[in-house]
Amino acid sequence: MLERVEKEKIKFIQLQFTDILGGVKNITIPAPKLEKSFEEGIFFDGSSVLGYATIEESDMRLIPDPRTLVVLPWITEEEHKTASLICGVYDHEGNRAPGDPRAALERVMEEARKMGWVFHTAPEYEFFLFSTDSAGNPTANPSDAGGYFDLMRDRSDFVRREIVNYLQAMGLEVEASHHEVAPGQHEIDLRHTDALASADHVALMKYVTKVVAQKHGLFASFMPKPIFGVNGSGMHVHQSLLTLDGKNAFYDPKGPYKLSKLALHFIAGLLEHAKETCAVFSSTVNSYKRLVPGYEAPVYISWANRNRSAYIRVPAGRGMRTRVELRSPDPAGNPYLQFAVMLAAGLDGIKRKLEPPEPIEKDLYHMSPSERKALKVEFLPDSLGSALEYLKRSQLVRETLGDHLFEHFLFIKEKEWETYRAQVSDWEIRNLLPIL
Repeated sequence: MLERVEKEKIKFIQLQFTDILGGVKNITIPAPKLEKSFEEGIFFDGSSVLGYATIEESDMRLIPDPRTLVVLPWITEEEHKTASLICGVYDHEGNRAPGDPRAALERVMEEARKMGWVFHTAPEYEFFLFSTDSAGNPTANPSDAGGYFDLMRDRSDFVRREIVNYLQAMGLEVEASHHEVAPGQHEIDLRHTDALASADHVALMKYVTKVVAQKHGLFASFMPKPIFGVNGSGMHVHQSLLTLDGKNAFYDPKGPYKLSKLALHFIAGLLEHAKETCAVFSSTVNSYKRLVPGYEAPVYISWANRNRSAYIRVPAGRGMRTRVELRSPDPAGNPYLQFAVMLAAGLDGIKRKLEPPEPIEKDLYHMSPSERKALKVEFLPDSLGSALEYLKRSQLVRETLGDHLFEHFLFIKEKEWETYRAQVSDWEIRNLLPIL
């Protein structure tokens, strides 16, 4: 890696990590300091980064993961040529910082590896492109009037193509990209890889998307539901377990739906823990404006093979393509925490040999309440406040994240919920003020 940095005449290194909510953070060092960063780390004030440390224990250091080196393709000036490295966060004594979200995912992936599997994920991430005002501030005006798979009205396709070009230049494999359902809404799908690299890629995708949008005078938003009355943005996550020699452990040509018992136990684990994991997958007050009936986002806890109203879907394709698709997460969350909790829930289903109910292939949105009751279909939490009540009682999430991340996440999100709950909205002014 050091040879590559020297050979390509890279001048600066961006050392990247995320805060507890998934915000991408960065410290830039001159390239000659890179070797020292592996030996000693780069020190920073952890108390200034959300979820890491208090002032009394603020000395933290970043140690880069050499496998994650990418050159930033949009910085073309030779004197400013820059690469990026994803870092682990450590305390001043050299121990992994308990507030490092990447460490939580590493721990549960190591548990899966000891059981004989490598967890793979493939995120489909959606986002909006909005126009900006004369001062460069984002507006709520979509950058185009296109719809699902549109071509003629997709006036922002050049932005999406540029994002894809940059991602591929950085070594990320893109499966596809297209215009989504709502005006100004887009989707980019990454090829599956091990979940740690996949979470790293999500953090990079967010960064690249913001950079390219700004370059074109636009604003990229990962807000789950920025516009009332249209589809919100999700991050459907395709998941599979591979054996250590690279075979898909979810596939069994003789199993029901050609799924292995392992896959069914994994699905059952995700279903069993759906309510208590919801606050991690859908982590903002706005997330629950997306999780409403009628906009393709899941509301009901069920699974299916074809039904897109289900919480979990098993897409077509078997053999190495066998996977389960979790449809509730959104791109506003922290991918390291999201993937860690997904895997932990699935592994719990495997350990306990949980069995899922029969798949429901009918459209759940158009069923009557009595029909859903007869099928024993339960609901996801309908607000962040409700989701946090389930999270508080979750031993699985606490053990997966560790006490530090769990308590900090809960504290930050309860504060968000209480602040939001006290707001008076425009809807209330328009509809209640005139009549009360």
